[in-house]
Amino acid sequence: MNRFESWLASTDFGVTVREFPQGTRTAVDAAGAVGCDVGQIVKSLVFIAAGRPVVALVSGANRLDEGRLAAVAGEPVAKADADTARTATGYAIGGVPPFGHATDVPVYMDRDLFGYGVVWAAAGRPDSVFEIQPERLRELSKAMVVDLK
Repeated sequence: MNRFESWLASTDFGVTVREFPQGTRTAVDAAGAVGCDVGQIVKSLVFIAAGRPVVALVSGANRLDEGRLAAVAGEPVAKADADTARTATGYAIGGVPPFGHATDVPVYMDRDLFGYGVVWAAAGRPDSVFEIQPERLRELSKAMVVDLK
């Protein structure tokens, strides 16, 4: 059980983590492992906006528009390096969950994720994901819903 799973066990969120030995590091890998549309995969991307870490939750089918993120999170926007991502969230890139971070990181959620009944998000390591309804994801991550593609 990893740190995210241990943290989840202390909550009443009702989220179940599934492990896929073949890996879920990329959206395409995760969709193949789970057997869902790549758009149902939640990419948890760590950026620096206006000098502070933020997390953008983006559909696996979409590319994040940094200008749109900057409009809501502040400028300048740049992708966080591996050390910054780990310090801010507590997790390595490729396994960053959408909530349960090590620090209080603002979260922005792409509106397109609401086009699916369920989505799959990283669960703290590059071989684990969990299924969740988009509205529940927004609630648990305390995300601001915006257009990010």
